[in-house]
Amino acid sequence: IGQFVEVAQIVAAAGVWVLGRIDDVMNVSGHRISTAEVESALVGHAGVAEAAVVGATDEQTGQGICAFVILKSHAAQMSHEQMVDELRAEVSKEISPIAKPREIHVVPELPKTRSGKIMRRLLRDVAEGRELGDTSTLLDPSVFEAIRASK
Repeated sequence: IGQFVEVAQIVAAAGVWVLGRIDDVMNVSGHRISTAEVESALVGHAGVAEAAVVGATDEQTGQGICAFVILKSHAAQMSHEQMVDELRAEVSKEISPIAKPREIHVVPELPKTRSGKIMRRLLRDVAEGRELGDTSTLLDPSVFEAIRASK
């Protein structure tokens, strides 16, 4: 049986705001930022089909936000730099400038289990430059060749 730790924030006017599981909340320069919130802002951009966000160790801020995005076909024609700039601006506008991803990797596919869940643990390994952990439950283990190439 696994343990799940939920993080909540008490807001005077609004009551309790559940942020999510503790491993899904990043601490960037003392600001708690939900991975789901950043993912939602990225997917809110017209050119993004899917996104996954993880926190990676950062000497200056504690954690840096690393995003992995799959673009919609019409957005693939945009230059990489222009797309990254637009995505950072979108996150800044929707959440806050502090939530802008340090890294944005455009990838053809995200690592998923056979049941379709994104394997964020493995994305954290990539973001931290570590060897990949157990990949036995991955639907397509070859997806990491393209993800590593995007770094």
